[in-house]
Amino acid sequence: MKILLNNNDLNKTLKKYKNIGFVPTMGSIHRGHISLINKSKKQCSTTIVTLFVNPTQFNKKSDFKNYPRNIDKDLSILKNLKINFLYIPKTKDIYKYKRKNKIKLLKNEDILCAKYRKDHFEGVLDVMERFTKLINPKKIYMGEKDYQQYTLVKKFLEKKYNTKIICSKTIREKNKLALSSRNLLLDNKSYYKAGKIAENLIRFKKTLKKKINVNTLIRERKIFLEKQYKIKIEYFELRNEKTLKLSNTMFKSKIFLAYYLNKIRLIDNFWFL
Repeated sequence: MKILLNNNDLNKTLKKYKNIGFVPTMGSIHRGHISLINKSKKQCSTTIVTLFVNPTQFNKKSDFKNYPRNIDKDLSILKNLKINFLYIPKTKDIYKYKRKNKIKLLKNEDILCAKYRKDHFEGVLDVMERFTKLINPKKIYMGEKDYQQYTLVKKFLEKKYNTKIICSKTIREKNKLALSSRNLLLDNKSYYKAGKIAENLIRFKKTLKKKINVNTLIRERKIFLEKQYKIKIEYFELRNEKTLKLSNTMFKSKIFLAYYLNKIRLIDNFWFL
């Protein structure tokens, strides 16, 4: 594994490589990241991982400051995975230039996390485009847990660049909680409760298969979850897997959830059919 620390090193090193798989991360590497890296290693001749906590996608300074970081552990894991390159840029490397046109989401895209985290996805799309220009990857690997992010990045980048966005299934803890770097911020009690919420939703999903009035049951389950687990739910919605429009059928739909547990924001989604 070769570690690259600035744009000049990156440009000199990557210019002779073509079939590049890119796994963007903000560190705190877990099994979800590892699954993306392994897929890239299978599908591409060269794999590069980035460690960069992007400041522009945080709408709260405290959230950026408190985001879990463990560079020594990350380096050890990535070295054992035998990736080709690791890029650890400074903020000034990524934001060397100002955009000519500000990124704006469409009105119908201002849903789910975009509705509650203003400018979050604009920051994600901006940094992903900057990385794409620098790395010129053949494929970019992203996790299904952040499904709205995946759909927006895919739509934004695949039209403009010769790259394909690959989505990989959500990897879960033993207690069924979706793997996320933010899980490290949970205390033991909150971690246990988050697992119970995930288990509840998996059981709930199974009970809906034979039901007709799905959205009524979803509204009732939202109320139940808030009371049972004393959480604040931002959204709990059934949406089409491709368009992300609100759906009234389980066919090709996902249920999307975002909630706060002791000030830690967690998201998840579940397939139906």
